[in-house]
Amino acid sequence: MPEKPKLRHLGVLILACASAAACGAADTGATPAPSSATAAPVSATPSSPSAPPSSPAPPEETPSPGPPAFSSKVSEVTAAMLKGSWREGCPVGPDDLRKVTMTYWGFDDKAHTGELIVNKAVTDDVTAIFGKLYDWRFPIARMEPIDKYKGSDFDSIEADNTSAFNCRRVAGSSSWSKHSYGKAIDIDPRENPWVEPDGSVSHANAKPFARRPLHKPGVINPDDRVVRLFEKYGWQWGGYFNGAKDYQHFAKGGG
Repeated sequence: MPEKPKLRHLGVLILACASAAACGAADTGATPAPSSATAAPVSATPSSPSAPPSSPAPPEETPSPGPPAFSSKVSEVTAAMLKGSWREGCPVGPDDLRKVTMTYWGFDDKAHTGELIVNKAVTDDVTAIFGKLYDWRFPIARMEPIDKYKGSDFDSIEADNTSAFNCRRVAGSSSWSKHSYGKAIDIDPRENPWVEPDGSVSHANAKPFARRPLHKPGVINPDDRVVRLFEKYGWQWGGYFNGAKDYQHFAKGGG
């Protein structure tokens, strides 16, 4: 029967094609797609380096407070506070006197606090004058009641102490000194000594300061601003005395 060989040939051909398809699939060499279970590598983008922490701003410098403002306080005194400078028979009593505690400028370029014992009638003058001296930075070596020196004028001067009240007579006289009334002040007695007509001084430490004019710290000269300041309040300067000169001395109304 002629149809059978044709059918056999067709079956062989189909079988060969199926076999070839199977082999072709096996030999393609294609890499299978990765399993979804395997995560694709993530491309890591390098992060920019973090900025270093900013340094804290330096603290602002605290300005120097500078010297204190002038201040003063007026207070009463008692006989017990004046053991070296007052006694019965003096022209004024403790009730007539006051202690002025106030700021002064030192030769060390620093502010200090000192005390003057003065008549209660001149406390306003004293605080006004010494307030201005402080503003000018006029130097004062020290400012203590003369009681610290047991009433010794010589020892107070030797210490270059600025002082006021001291119940005593005028040197070589029976008259009361203006200091006995609390109406005279001696300022920087080393720099402003008592000078005899022959130019001599009683304190060796004052010799370099005997002549005038002399432009040094703490020195008072004729018609300078310190003299004019005291004159404004009615105080006269001992540097204008005839004969001996008392450059340290200022007295209310003169004398």
